[in-house]
Amino acid sequence: MTATQTKTPIDIAPVHPYTEHNQRWVGHVHPGDWTNPTPTRRYNLLVIGGGPAGLVVAAGAAGLGAQVALVERHLLGGDCLNVGCVPSKAILRCAHMAGAVRHADAYHVRVPGEVTVDFPSVMERMRELRADLSHHDSAERFAGLGVDVFIGEGSFTGPDAFEIDGKKIEFARACVATGARAIDLPIPGLVEAAALTNESVFSLTALPGRLAVVGAGPIGVELAQAFAQFGSDVTLLEVQGQILMREDRDAADIIDLALRRDGVTINCCTQITQAHRDGDETVLMLDSKDKPGLAGELRVDEVLVGVGRAPNVEGMNLEGAGVDYDTRAGIKVNDFLQTSNPRIYAAGDVASVYKFTHSADAMARIVIQNALFSFGPLGKGKTSTLNMPWCTYTDPEIAHVGKYAHELEAAGVEHETVKINMDQVDRAVLDGETEGFLKVHYEPKKGLILGATLVAKRAGDMISELSVAMAAGAGLGTIAATIHPYPTQAEIIKKAGDEYKRTKLTPGVAKLFERILRWRR
Repeated sequence: MTATQTKTPIDIAPVHPYTEHNQRWVGHVHPGDWTNPTPTRRYNLLVIGGGPAGLVVAAGAAGLGAQVALVERHLLGGDCLNVGCVPSKAILRCAHMAGAVRHADAYHVRVPGEVTVDFPSVMERMRELRADLSHHDSAERFAGLGVDVFIGEGSFTGPDAFEIDGKKIEFARACVATGARAIDLPIPGLVEAAALTNESVFSLTALPGRLAVVGAGPIGVELAQAFAQFGSDVTLLEVQGQILMREDRDAADIIDLALRRDGVTINCCTQITQAHRDGDETVLMLDSKDKPGLAGELRVDEVLVGVGRAPNVEGMNLEGAGVDYDTRAGIKVNDFLQTSNPRIYAAGDVASVYKFTHSADAMARIVIQNALFSFGPLGKGKTSTLNMPWCTYTDPEIAHVGKYAHELEAAGVEHETVKINMDQVDRAVLDGETEGFLKVHYEPKKGLILGATLVAKRAGDMISELSVAMAAGAGLGTIAATIHPYPTQAEIIKKAGDEYKRTKLTPGVAKLFERILRWRR
């Protein structure tokens, strides 16, 4: 079933189905009876965009005593709450549970009959949880924090002024945090075939029997695996030679095997030349790079496009505010997140290559510091000081922080690498979760961590230990000296530290120890 688009009372965005949970969600993040306040003063900070970056800036600045105005034209909470992290992880939990039950026999747990998934109930659970969490980002809550919340379209009228509903907002500083959106791929017929994106897939009310997923980046592989675990016949199409091109090859290969095991058909080096709708089916015409000229036809019930994001830079009259931007790369900022207009900052997806909720949060904190308090002993925050971790939430997960080996090699940075496989970790063996590894790149003399990739069931939860070590300047030697509870899968990180310590036992040092110990006998 195709996700239909039913207009709701908010009259700004298609929300389907318009159930009790979705009504509660929308009532929080775009209340239909909201009345914009009348600006009565010049604001310390104007925030444009109510996604993760904008909300953190607004709440943080207001909490510090600043007069703050927040403008959102769509749904407060941004992609993360509405069409990103929250709904996707809600359905991934259900999908991975279905996958685990199907593999229960490996633990000698017998599940009689075929495992089936009540997909409509899975989606309704997601909508209920999204509605439960939406009050955190609600207009009412932010008004209660002292923020003047404006809902609707607006634009800059100069370098220090903005207008919405005919009301002029004057500001000392501003932050543009309008995020990014899914884009239409330039494939003839794909738009007309009503392809799904990450912004519309969560409106589905019935499980597609056959699903084509276009793009094998993080979004594509997560949702391809999830729908296969739900029971769809999934084909993953990728124009590049491998899935997850950005990730460590060893890590991507493990995910490739995991997806295939769950029933995903992976076609790399495959390009869609055109698409059209044929009754209830979508027909994709494919061309293989490996076999030029060899065309094939793929018939599916739905197509999900999991690639392509564009920054939201249109409609604000950024030109009138003196803010430089690029329609593909977004708003141009310096290391302090200032735009070409020094009064105006930008944060989040609209101004960063790191399109993650946690990176938006980190950038927002820099904006608060620099826009309001960049004087005296506080100094200025810099994005160049950030160590950005990320995670792809497949089963198992891939988590990464810092540099990859090829980046260090290209930059001529001296480094060594230690690799520990999960089958060397007792808890992973006991859990039957030995698929994966930890690979750490470090500076040889002091053992400072330069980058790390972790593939494990809970890699996203474990990578933070390495992020903290990098931020604190603590090396692998410090990790080796830190007691880790046994048995846990996180012990793999301590094992990497122990392996580093063993590299310090050179033949010369070993002979010295031998002489000392012989003397002490």
